[in-house]
This record gives sequence, C-alpha cells and structure tokens, in this order.
Amino acid sequence: MSDSQSKSGGRSQGATLAIVLTALVSVGPISTDLYLPSLPSMRFDLAASEGQAQLTLSAFLVGFALAQLFQGPLSDRFGRKPVMLGGLLVYVLASMACVFAPTIELLIMGRVLQALGACVGPVVGRAIVRDVYGPNDAARVLSYIASAMALAPAVGPLIGGAVQEFLGWRANFYAMLIYGVIAVGLLLWLVPETNRYKDPDATRPGAILRNYRALLRERRYLGYVWVTAAVFGGLFAFISGSSFIIIETLGYSPFAFGLCFLVFVTGFMTGSLLSGRFSRRFGVDRLILIGTSLGLAAGTAGAVFALAGVLNLWVILVPIFPFMVGCGMVLPNAFAGAIGPYPRMAGAASALLGFLQMVVGAASGVAVGQLADGTARPMMVMIFLGALLGFWARVVLLRGPSEPKDVTSG
Repeated sequence: MSDSQSKSGGRSQGATLAIVLTALVSVGPISTDLYLPSLPSMRFDLAASEGQAQLTLSAFLVGFALAQLFQGPLSDRFGRKPVMLGGLLVYVLASMACVFAPTIELLIMGRVLQALGACVGPVVGRAIVRDVYGPNDAARVLSYIASAMALAPAVGPLIGGAVQEFLGWRANFYAMLIYGVIAVGLLLWLVPETNRYKDPDATRPGAILRNYRALLRERRYLGYVWVTAAVFGGLFAFISGSSFIIIETLGYSPFAFGLCFLVFVTGFMTGSLLSGRFSRRFGVDRLILIGTSLGLAAGTAGAVFALAGVLNLWVILVPIFPFMVGCGMVLPNAFAGAIGPYPRMAGAASALLGFLQMVVGAASGVAVGQLADGTARPMMVMIFLGALLGFWARVVLLRGPSEPKDVTSG
C-alpha cells in the first residue's frame, strides 16, 4: 500500500470515529432536547406543576453530573469501551421505564436513571478524543464534533414537536429508547479501545480524591471548568424555560417552537464551526475570550428587554442567537483546555469538569422553574448571570500564559 493510500485510509478511519463519537456524545443532548416541546403537555397529563415538569430536566442533570464523577475514573481504570457500553445499556433500560411512567415522580426517577447511563457519552467521548488526537488537535476535533452534535438539539425539538402533536409525549421517550439501541450497535461495531494508560489505581477512593484534588489546585483547570459551567448554566436556563415562554405565554405550537429552536442551534453550530476553523490560528484562550464577550453582550441585551417588560418572539430570537454563537465558540475550547494536559487521567479531568458543569446547569434550571412568572425575566436574567460569570472566569482565572504544557503525571 502506498503512503498516500495509507494516509487516506487513516483520515477515513479518523473521520468515521469522529462521526460515531458525535452520535454517542449526542445521547445527552437528545435526552434533554427531544422532549422539550412535550413539557407543557406532559405537565397536564401527569397533573404536575411547571416546576415539577422542569424537574425532569434538572433531575436528569443532577444524575448526569454525579455519575460522571465515577464514570470518568472507571474509564481510566478499565478502558473507554466497556464503561461506555455499560452506561448505554443502563440508558436503554431507563428509557423504557420513562415510556411507561404513570406519575411525574416515577418519570423523574426514570430520568435520573437515564442520566446515569447517558453521561458516558460526553465524559468518555471527550476522553477518547484526548486519547486519539492529543492535546494540540483536541480543540479542533471537539469543535467539529460540537458543531455536528448541534444537529441533535437542532432537529430534536423539531422532531419532538411533530411527535408530540401526532403521537403524544410518551412517543418521544420511545425515540430515546431506539436511539440508545442504535448507539450500542455503533459502539460495538466501530469504536476501538483507546486508553493506552489504564491505571489500576484509578478507581480507588484515595486515588480518585487525590486526582480530583490535584486538578482543583490548578488555576487554569479551574478557569476552564468555571467558564464551561457558567456558559452552560446560561444555556440551560434557556433550554429549561424557552418552551413554556414560546408555547404557553406567546401561544406558538410545539412544532413552531421546534423551528425556533432550530434557529438557536444554528447559532451554536456557527460558533462551533468558527472555533474549529480558527482554533490553530487564535488558540483556545483567545477564542474563549471572543465567545464570552459575545455572550455577555447578548445576555445583557436580553436581560434589559426582559426587565423592561418587552416580550415577543423577536426579543428572544435576536439576543439568543449571538449568545448561542458565543456558546459554540466557548464550550469545545474550554473542554479541550481542561483535559488536554492530562493524558493519564483524561477521564477524571473530563468527569470533574462535566460534574460542575451539570450542577450549575441544574441549579440554573431549578431557579428558572421556581421563579417562573409567565414572563421571560427569570430565563433572561439567568442567561445574563451565566454569561457574566463566564466572562469573569476567562478574564481572571485564565489570565497570563496560554495553554499549559502536557502533564503526564496522575
């Protein structure tokens, strides 16, 4: 085989792996976005309050966050593939439980179980990217994966809205079940084991705590974590509150909400594609600064409109689109910056980042639900606060020299 054929084959295999990883990492977004148009209907069908309905989102995030703390070290110890397989099987069984849940309380429990399985997608998937592409190319690859992965939340509410109108909210959980089965097949067939540094001590409580303590002492790691968590908190405030505002308050159909969500996710995809295109030229930290600045400007505009009592579709669309562009630029670069220096504990670094990200996101969603007053004020103010904290973390915690050198100690 010629060198050109070998390189072509390598690129093809790399592209296939990136596509499959996108599908596996998308289990999380699909689990949150597909049934968003069903929240109002689900609330009435199960005789639940708006806060209880939104708790199906926030409880999912809490379970997602907690499970990551264990799934990451497990993948450092036993390998990426078996841990991801176990998680996906749990997800399939939990999705079946959600389909048949007779009460909101049991549905919330099913969502927590779903989260325990779904979290393997992003936490192990990011570690696989670090294993395969190294610290230098991880930001670029994660950006392209993020832009492709944005198709899930883009088409999720659109498909979920159509399913809701014709088949009802339970059918969306059937769709999650089917997606989980497909994900298991893709994993078994196309994903190799990539962990070359399996650590037999990675799952010992003392080692886990020692690794997490070492990470939390790194100022730059904390900077990437808090940028991620803050921006995601603003993003999840929108995810949690937008369906109620657009469908219930403004009176649009679930399918129309899906079309609006498509516009928002196009913004995220735009930011992610720009990030992938310019990651080598500008570097991780500069792109994060651009993204957080854009998000803060958009979040401020949205909060001003909301606090002034102006509420129509345009005052949601116009600020949220550039906010989403900023999110698309920030998140993949912050992920890469956080896990790049830690090849021997990439799972742990990814897990701790994911845990704090989801905790902040869940708290933001709960706040939006508890403060709901029929206006966009709670949602827009939380978006502004997330953007402000993300900008602060970038300026204060990520100041000084750029990307750190590779760290191989664990």
